[in-house]
Amino acid sequence: MANDVKPIATNRKARHDYHILESIEAGIVLKGTEIKSVRNGRVNLKDSFARVENGEVIVYNLHISPYDYGNRENHDPVRPRKLLLHRDEIRRLIGKTQEKGLTLIPLSMYIRNGYAKVELALAKGKKLYDKRDDIKQREMNREIERAFRERSKL
Repeated sequence: MANDVKPIATNRKARHDYHILESIEAGIVLKGTEIKSVRNGRVNLKDSFARVENGEVIVYNLHISPYDYGNRENHDPVRPRKLLLHRDEIRRLIGKTQEKGLTLIPLSMYIRNGYAKVELALAKGKKLYDKRDDIKQREMNREIERAFRERSKL
């Protein structure tokens, strides 16, 4: 994701639960009331994932809250939504996701040039000991930073 856009929603748990191998930007097909809710920031990426089915990439469990001022034509909050990718990218993702343990996870959602975009990551699940190692490393980095700050005060 480029620095010029601010994410509407991020999947904070994704980087904790998965090793991110690579990420790509994809458009998303939304209905009228969905894009209004997205612009209001009413999006939750937690527990969402994507699959390649019949040559299309579909994202599941992406929760977009119903639009407050919508009528009976309001959308289903967790309906499967199609992602827009080039055919070459889809073919490459098909090959990668058939490898053992690789999955597609949405990392963030943002608006670029008036269009809703999803940052999709090819990821491999972490084991419990990997998560513990990450936490241990983060704590060590905090201790080092704290020691430098204390030393610079003297």
